[in-house]
Amino acid sequence: MVKFASSREYSPAALNRVFTVPNLISFLRICSIPYLAWLIAKHNMVLALLVLAISALSDCVDGYIARRFNQVSKLGQILDPIADRLLIVCSTLALTFTSIIPWWTLFLVLARDIIMAILIVILAQYDYGPLPVNFMGKTGTALLMLFIVLLMIYSTSFMHTQIIYAFAIACGIWGIVLYWIAGFLYVKQACMLLSNSNVISERE
Repeated sequence: MVKFASSREYSPAALNRVFTVPNLISFLRICSIPYLAWLIAKHNMVLALLVLAISALSDCVDGYIARRFNQVSKLGQILDPIADRLLIVCSTLALTFTSIIPWWTLFLVLARDIIMAILIVILAQYDYGPLPVNFMGKTGTALLMLFIVLLMIYSTSFMHTQIIYAFAIACGIWGIVLYWIAGFLYVKQACMLLSNSNVISERE
């Protein structure tokens, strides 16, 4: 049986259901991410912004449906952050490929997510599910999303201004900083969970 890091961070009504409307919406959102990255790489920013807007709307819709119609599932709680991570990584990759942002930006984002993926695998060995999202993680993710959107807007011919670019870079820098701070907090929390698990195992 999978243990979750903090029961207060997860709805007690979350069940082991797979085929729900919110899960289907989250899956479709994940499937749209490669297409979004391809549009960015092709400099088709107007259509890319439209796809991104629909993706953001679907994120709100699936959360509302899950809560309103009691379709909260543990799979949905996993798919939602996966979609956010993939959106950030794939969009950053596309923006790097088009030379809009430097390669070190992609490296910092990707390195942090790889560490988190390894952490999830380690926790899974002790039957722990994903760690609850903290404030730093939410804020860092929001700033990185804003960073991506602003750069896409900046890349359009009608909004190509240095003010937007400067604001985008500021959001990107602070987003990456908070992204890594959240990562360190996750590692600290994971170490505490693993330490407690080892203590319990020794007592048994």
